[in-house]
Amino acid sequence: MNGIELRHLRYFLAVAEELSFSRAAERLGMAQPPLSQQIQRLETLVGHELFERRPRVRLTPAGEAFLAAARRALAQVEEGVEASHRAARGEVGTVTVGFAASMILSVVPGAVRAFRRRFPGVDLQLRELSSAAQLAALREGRIDVAFVRESPFSDRELGCERLREEPFVHFPRPVAPGLYDLILALCQGAGFKPRVVQEAQEWLTIVGLVEAGMGVSLVPESFRKLRWGKVVYLPLDRATARSTILLCWRATGERTAEHPAVQAFLQTAREAWGREGVQ
Repeated sequence: MNGIELRHLRYFLAVAEELSFSRAAERLGMAQPPLSQQIQRLETLVGHELFERRPRVRLTPAGEAFLAAARRALAQVEEGVEASHRAARGEVGTVTVGFAASMILSVVPGAVRAFRRRFPGVDLQLRELSSAAQLAALREGRIDVAFVRESPFSDRELGCERLREEPFVHFPRPVAPGLYDLILALCQGAGFKPRVVQEAQEWLTIVGLVEAGMGVSLVPESFRKLRWGKVVYLPLDRATARSTILLCWRATGERTAEHPAVQAFLQTAREAWGREGVQ
């Protein structure tokens, strides 16, 4: 640029659009003599006169050519500044998220929908991996965030926090005390207490509430024969295993939770599913 500064381009643009040094100076909030001096300085740097001063101010052929280039240069700078703001706000970039297959029916879709709605400029990459594979991928930097089933691990390289349990649809205990206690024991054996958001006395009503998106429930296996909307039946295995979902990220190294786009996804997931506590 041979010493040409952005202010020179702004001064030039004001004079070119006003075709008056006095009006351009007023527009820029400066005195006319310093403006004239800066335009002369610009013409010296360019090597050509950009304006004819008499009988009236107008662009020279060199000035006409320079005008288009000056507008492009200022527009590119403004675009660059705006791009830096978007990056700082986590609105651009790439976030790679791992998830266990079973979570595609629960926590992942809600977090993904909310994030895509709020941050459409971020390239969100999803990777289906087992919990162990996700933790390894986090450490190696191949993914940025992981949704894993809670397991007894301790790793200073990773940060993890519990996501709130899914809402539960259940029946009141007086309806069937024995079955009620059995289901409660299964949940306690899995390490959590059901967060019941809706009660219903009939199984069909419970399944209907699940289909309406009210939450999840435990029902007799025979109900797998009942096909109702988007309801999905999953067999209950390893009933004594904990089923809390952990949201994990790298706590050290590159692209940690401090990265704006990663931080934006973590915050969106927290807002979509809430927090039960930090581990």
